[in-house]
Amino acid sequence: MTTPQAESAVAAAQVRDRHPLALALFALTAVSGLIDAVSYLGLGHVFTANMTGNVVVVAFALVGTAGFSITGSLTSLAAFLLGSVLAGRLALRHRGGRRARWLRSALLAETALQGAATAVAFTAGAQAQEAMIALLAVAMGLRNGTVRKLGVPDLTTTVLTLTLTGLAADSSLAGGGNPRLGRRVGAVLAMLAGAAPGAALVIHGHLAWALLTSTVLVAAVAIGYRERD
Repeated sequence: MTTPQAESAVAAAQVRDRHPLALALFALTAVSGLIDAVSYLGLGHVFTANMTGNVVVVAFALVGTAGFSITGSLTSLAAFLLGSVLAGRLALRHRGGRRARWLRSALLAETALQGAATAVAFTAGAQAQEAMIALLAVAMGLRNGTVRKLGVPDLTTTVLTLTLTGLAADSSLAGGGNPRLGRRVGAVLAMLAGAAPGAALVIHGHLAWALLTSTVLVAAVAIGYRERD
């Protein structure tokens, strides 16, 4: 007897690069690049999407390395975990329902959280740095938890380590067949496409506008997402 989890895994594996879900995840990968550019460059060298980097930042701060905040990093980690818990609860709520509705609900919640961070950035700015970190990290935890449960190979939207590993380890140079080559390269390019303009906006003093851009992009994906599942 096939379980719902097994059916979900098969459905995720069958998602092609031009499938609406894959296209949505590419767009969200670009948003992650933008968000981490904002948080790392504009919020005290703290990551809100990439928790691997954040754990390393905590270690830097613990030994007194200048320019790194243990308070900000721990706030981000705790908020990210909270967001991931919320993702799990949301997945349970939509278990057995339509995947599109589940993803749209998660993205609308992410939009609300990013929108709140954007409002804080425009009104309070650097005086409310910890609040922005917390809101963005909850949003990214919610997203990461949801995408993990979706289980589309090589499209995690926030981490590229395994994607890059697969790109090299499965390449023809390594004796492999280059599976999902376009998807893996596309994920890397999407992250770059988000991080570069995000960094440009932050270093020119437009952090709030960078957050507004990310919020609008997530909202657009949420509203426009359609599929037959």
